[in-house]
Amino acid sequence: MYKKDLFKDKIALVTGGRSGIGYGIAKQILELGGKVFIISRKEEKLKKAKDELSEFGECHCHPCDIRKTEDIAAVADRIKDVYGRLDILVNNAGGQFPAPAELISENGWAAVINNNLNGTFYMSQHMYKTFFKQQKGGVIVNIIANMHRGFPGMAHTGAARAAVDNLTKTLAQEWAESNVRINALAPGTIESSGLEQYPPQIQQQFEEGKKANLMGRFGTVEDISNAVMFFASPLSSYISGTTLYVDGLEHLSANRMDLYNTLKSMM
Repeated sequence: MYKKDLFKDKIALVTGGRSGIGYGIAKQILELGGKVFIISRKEEKLKKAKDELSEFGECHCHPCDIRKTEDIAAVADRIKDVYGRLDILVNNAGGQFPAPAELISENGWAAVINNNLNGTFYMSQHMYKTFFKQQKGGVIVNIIANMHRGFPGMAHTGAARAAVDNLTKTLAQEWAESNVRINALAPGTIESSGLEQYPPQIQQQFEEGKKANLMGRFGTVEDISNAVMFFASPLSSYISGTTLYVDGLEHLSANRMDLYNTLKSMM
């Protein structure tokens, strides 16, 4: 679909790149000629992913908790030492857990907001100030979620991802003066390793949702990575501040109460 040298001489950083969607994004950038840094908190699994991805191109890794600005600064220093520049940032790292809003603890709420919202902002701000502003150019792609009609059963991540949606619009305007483009992707239910973390009752609910999907399937990691390649490349050079839903129409047609009702039935 894309030219094999689409990202020749480009340096990309993919957060949460050791598995799932992040891994798929890193792999495709490498296949299209780019060089990639992946980061994640778990160093041993991160190194394993780096070794696997190195079969497709030049890949580096660095352990990082995106909630900690000192970790982010260390990653930027490493990229500067190795390449001296950064062209693409994919903010994919995040985490959440299903729960009715009334049962989300103060710590649980803060953890998801800190990871999904604060971590995305800290990473974007630091890479902008370290690389993009001086280079007068760069691309940021934020991976959020389908929260178009709310996110019952995951109020914390719905709120955080909606904030990143707005942050995308704000930063795109402020940083346009530095020739930085920023867009977001909102995946629907994607068949990746991330689904394995949920209990059987919720996985069954996912299967029922798949049958109800107007396209008759859930998304694949490649569906998301293909869209990221578009936003990260010059093919979208006149697009910034937008959010693209990659969800097989879930944001328009799916029953948003299914997850919440399943959770209530488990209580």
